Amino acid sequence: MNLPKIKHGFTLIEILLVVAILSILLVVVFAALNPAQRLIDTRNARRWNDVNQVLTAMHECIVDNDLATCGLTDNGNTYQLGTCTGTGATLCTGAQADCLDLSTELANYIKSVPLDPSDGAAATTGYAVTVDNGIVTIDSCSAEGTTVSVSR
Repeated sequence: MNLPKIKHGFTLIEILLVVAILSILLVVVFAALNPAQRLIDTRNARRWNDVNQVLTAMHECIVDNDLATCGLTDNGNTYQLGTCTGTGATLCTGAQADCLDLSTELANYIKSVPLDPSDGAAATTGYAVTVDNGIVTIDSCSAEGTTVSVSR
């Protein structure tokens, strides 16, 4: 008696269909997660934390002392936070004067002035301060797709 041979395995078409379906699912999931946007959101969250931290330190200094002792003047000008030393130090957009190095004045209130996660350095931290009519505002100069600014 001659029994028919049973073939085991997958055909090339079946394997290609599975690979195509998995590839489509992978692209859809990757696009839905949008890792570039997640990285932007992460950097902006750090900027929000940094501006709040600097503003809290400034207000503690002002409460303990006064504006002048904390290195601030109530003139409405925007100052880049940092030392502005070295080559390539560029001011934040809208900064109307040189940098304002508050590392000494705020030493008792904050360990160090935070640096922007994208391009911050000691010379140009990526943050700016404005005092106008007694209201202190800290801005992030490099915020991506949104404004990161806190006032009190």
